[in-house]
Amino acid sequence: MDRLSTHVLDTAQGRPGAGMGYVLYRLEGEERILVAEGITTADGRAPAGLLPEAAYRPGRYQLVYRVADYFRAEGFDLPEPPFLDLVTLSFGLGQDVHYHVPLLVSPYGYTSYRGS
Repeated sequence: MDRLSTHVLDTAQGRPGAGMGYVLYRLEGEERILVAEGITTADGRAPAGLLPEAAYRPGRYQLVYRVADYFRAEGFDLPEPPFLDLVTLSFGLGQDVHYHVPLLVSPYGYTSYRGS
């Protein structure tokens, strides 16, 4: 069972955020430990679970999305520097359950929540 998944929705275009890069880190004190990285699929999801059972540890994590790269590849004319470049979501995992972290994003705003 995967403990963590993500799904990106491009709210500027009203469709899944296909092709967005992401990186997942586990935080241990001041150190960031790489857990997973990749690019979202055609439906805006990570191609595999981000945190398999064997790698799961309760604690603090960061999920970093490469938002500006994605929107530039989609043909958006972003200013330099872009308003949003990297979107970093910091969250804690504690319970023995599956966590889903969706990202709803445009070039000028985003939101996230704990999904199901």
